[in-house]
Amino acid sequence: MAAVTGQKPEGDRKHPVDQTLPPVKMFTSGLQHVAAMYAGVVAPPMIVGPACGLSATETAFLMGASLFTAGIATLLQTLGFWKVGAKLPFVNGVSFAGVTPMVAIGKAQSPGNALPIIFGAVIVAGVLGFLLAPYFSKLVRFFPPVVTGTVITLIGVSLLPVAFNWSQGGNDRAPDYGSLTNIGMAALTFLIVLVLRRVLHGFLQQIAILLGLIAGTLIAIPVGITHFSAITQASLIGFPTPFHFGAPQFDIAAIVSMCIVMLVCMTESTADMLALGRIVDRPADERTIEGGLRADTLGTALSPLFNGFANSAFAQNIGLVAMTKVRSRFVVATSGLILIVLGLCPVAASVISLVPLPVLGGAGIVLFGSVAASGIQTLASAAMEKGDNALIVAAAVGIGLIPIAAPDFYHHLPKDLLVVLDSGISTGCLVAIVLNLAFNHFGRKTAEGDAEGDADAEAKADAEADKAYADPGDPGIAQRPAPAAAGDAGEPAAATAR
Repeated sequence: MAAVTGQKPEGDRKHPVDQTLPPVKMFTSGLQHVAAMYAGVVAPPMIVGPACGLSATETAFLMGASLFTAGIATLLQTLGFWKVGAKLPFVNGVSFAGVTPMVAIGKAQSPGNALPIIFGAVIVAGVLGFLLAPYFSKLVRFFPPVVTGTVITLIGVSLLPVAFNWSQGGNDRAPDYGSLTNIGMAALTFLIVLVLRRVLHGFLQQIAILLGLIAGTLIAIPVGITHFSAITQASLIGFPTPFHFGAPQFDIAAIVSMCIVMLVCMTESTADMLALGRIVDRPADERTIEGGLRADTLGTALSPLFNGFANSAFAQNIGLVAMTKVRSRFVVATSGLILIVLGLCPVAASVISLVPLPVLGGAGIVLFGSVAASGIQTLASAAMEKGDNALIVAAAVGIGLIPIAAPDFYHHLPKDLLVVLDSGISTGCLVAIVLNLAFNHFGRKTAEGDAEGDADAEAKADAEADKAYADPGDPGIAQRPAPAAAGDAGEPAAATAR
């Protein structure tokens, strides 16, 4: 039949994740990803640099290095080689989880030794994570829909305060922080994005975030919150010289601290991969997670060579994939190339930085809210009406929200514990996993004699959830089983997934 109609057999059709787009669409979609995550990449070096005694010029160099290494890590993740890379539309960049311990190291060491000690600890942590990846990936069976849905929801909710901070201006010490001008620009950008998503169609609708950022930035020029000084001061070319701040040094305390950070990053990346796998209709299995963790950790181990820090997945870009429905990993690979160019060309990087934080915050509310919505969709397939699943979600979300709602809640505890506790994603994920094991794998028997959350039932629920997320019209999943029939456990999710 394929020969008669001229159409490719279903088995030859590429999954949307593996499809390429026309060059213009590829570039603009990739640029949209960069615009969404740019502030998140440059923020850690902006914090760590001064803590290590760097000047403004040296801190700018560190920011360029972070962009460059984020691009390398993103290419490892999206394109991959051997057993490295999830080969999903995954953006990687500097992890915020390492900021607190790196600042502590910077303040405890002399300015000349701080960064070399940090880089040495990051290298060891990356190598350790790379070796642990095959074993860590086996934990995927402990991430059924009740756990992944909870974690995805927490990812979105945890990111929303970042958008709110950007909307107020980003710097709580600035005199205009929270001013009507800043909040008004954020609100206007928010409305522009919503209107563009509603009135545009096709590809233009997919890049509504980028168009909203451009429109908001142009409006912000006469308002007076767009600053061009970064362009005038930036140089044309700036390669991140290897070991620019000195050869790495290896300090035991710093290494232990960064290894803990690496485990936190691996936990969050595992949850992010599971979330993205559902969004793009290619559920992340053990092999995918192993490859993704190898890319994270290899990128982390290589980053200090070019003066970068630990890398992990950027959750905000998962929201962009969910919103735009552009699932090609080659689009994100293009964003990786753009990041490398920005790292090599400070002038180009400064153009992206023209977007005022209030404008980015307005768009971020939509982006991060999309992540939370994806988590709620996943929870719809978790049989919340049965057993103790609702209790698991309630407890995990409650614990996960503590660092967001009460940032000083744990301030009397040892600082080493704060690496984990200050991350609502990590704490919520751990609570969800432990409670799922307690109630669903080792739970009491019901009147019918079945375990409330028997491991086989969990596996079946996970499989039904995967079916619920499958799009029957998607040529990339033509060989998958048909969606669940009416009455199956997966049906509620199928009704809400699109």
